Amino acid sequence: MMASIEENVDIESDEEIPFSGTNKMQSLNFESSNVLLNQRFSASWVLRKVHRVSVLRSIYIVLIKAKINVLLPFGPLAIILHYSTKHHGWVFFFSLLGITPLAERLGYATEQLACFTGPTVGGLLNATFGNATEMIISMYALKNGMIRVVQQSLLGSILSNMLLVLGCAFFCGGIVHNQKVQIFNKSAALVNSGLLLMAVMGILFPAVLHFTHTEVHKGKSEIALSRFSSCIMLIAYASYLYFQLKSQASLYSSLDEANENNNEGSEEDEVPEITLWEAITWLSILTLWISVLSGYLVDAIQGASDSMNMPVSFISVILLPIVGNAAEHASAIMFAMKDKLDITLGVAIGSSTQISMFVIPFCVIVGWFMGKPMDLNFQLFETATLFITVLVVAFMLQEGQSNYFKGLMLILCYLIVAASFFVHVDPSNGMIECVKLNELVMLEKLSRARHSLVKERSCSL
Repeated sequence: MMASIEENVDIESDEEIPFSGTNKMQSLNFESSNVLLNQRFSASWVLRKVHRVSVLRSIYIVLIKAKINVLLPFGPLAIILHYSTKHHGWVFFFSLLGITPLAERLGYATEQLACFTGPTVGGLLNATFGNATEMIISMYALKNGMIRVVQQSLLGSILSNMLLVLGCAFFCGGIVHNQKVQIFNKSAALVNSGLLLMAVMGILFPAVLHFTHTEVHKGKSEIALSRFSSCIMLIAYASYLYFQLKSQASLYSSLDEANENNNEGSEEDEVPEITLWEAITWLSILTLWISVLSGYLVDAIQGASDSMNMPVSFISVILLPIVGNAAEHASAIMFAMKDKLDITLGVAIGSSTQISMFVIPFCVIVGWFMGKPMDLNFQLFETATLFITVLVVAFMLQEGQSNYFKGLMLILCYLIVAASFFVHVDPSNGMIECVKLNELVMLEKLSRARHSLVKERSCSL
């Protein structure tokens, strides 16, 4: 009986085990094949494969992932239009659209590089490479002898950073953190304000010397003073870098404290998405592509001004800096919304300080070696605008606190400046028109004199 029972159990088990095992194996094989098929044809599987390859992953992150990269094709389109048509307005417009994502991606690559260098050096790098677009445009314009475009674009970059970028950052940060007062390092802000006032002094004196007609050697003393002041400003900026990074680094320690206080809530944002050498490589590639598009942009400025019936001063002071400051604009707003106002000031005010104390004097020195009469005489209207802007921003920063109303006031001030330059006529263009008008008057007088002489001779005969 026991044996028969064991045999029955064995028989039942022998009958049941193979049948259930085959069903399970078939179902597992079917499910695994479906999973493999789904993985092979799913977007996430493709992205994982792309991420395994460092080069493809870097290209995806820099050139595809950001939504602003939809504007990248406008750059090659501007080059095609430059050679195929004579529509300078469209070439200028498409060049602006093509440079905008490049400037923003340049700022992104700089932020990735800042993850390896620290916040203080990172803020300096962000300001430096953020100004690469303006510097490249200035070099091309200076090479073509467009000195007024160089002066006005650099001036517009200072005004845009101090009023529009800082104003939008204060406004957005104040809206997000409306339940508390945002605080920043007042001492560091006052140092930057002092440097900006020094830059205003260097730009103001050549203009005053010119318009008061008190030059010792007319036309030469103004350029000589500009070159001497530029050398002094470069020395002051180098001293400021040593002061910021070495001598009084503790003054800027709030940058590190801001990062440490926000590390718990933003650890994912602090992790670099690309490596150190990838960031350096992308900085080089983006800078080169911006330099190429800047050449076409500068060549189309005058034609765009004529076709769009828009003053060159408005294009140089308002439109060009907005595109060039795309990186600073995005970074400053992002840090302000994260309550990192010290980094925001390092980007916005630091960029203005760098342009006024380094880029403008550097352009004067480069123009000296090129044989171009680049000077610090920005004309009376532009110099007065810069002086008032520096005073307004210095007054806003003296409390060491920020709110959305201060940001709104800065934005409204920028709108007033933009409207002023839209109705402003460049004095150099005005002088050219006056010379042409005088030439026409002289020609008309000569024709009348000849006509009267002919009448007198006919009467005498």
